[in-house]
Amino acid sequence: MTKFGDALIDSLGDALAHARGQASGVRVHTVEVPDVRAIRGKLRMSQLAFAETYRIPLPTLKNWEQGRRHPDAPAAAYLLAISRLPAEVGAALAHDSRSTIASPTSRTT
Repeated sequence: MTKFGDALIDSLGDALAHARGQASGVRVHTVEVPDVRAIRGKLRMSQLAFAETYRIPLPTLKNWEQGRRHPDAPAAAYLLAISRLPAEVGAALAHDSRSTIASPTSRTT
């Protein structure tokens, strides 16, 4: 058998041991899913206002709140920041129509 084949069989054995609860030294990463509706409720914001303020697509917010989808790890961290520092996160995202961010392709020299 090839080196790759041996490595593949070994990794499948590791996966099977993990599934049976027999693996040692395995790190399990879990993402704590924030209660998005509770965060929004604490801030007394409508779904639309929350979505616009924190630049979250409204359908995404609705899916999170209705349990059809769950925030991934970066989104969960973002929601945690919103819950702890809502004014600061909102201010950081506030849009000023006078300022623009130049993209690398639109720079003038």
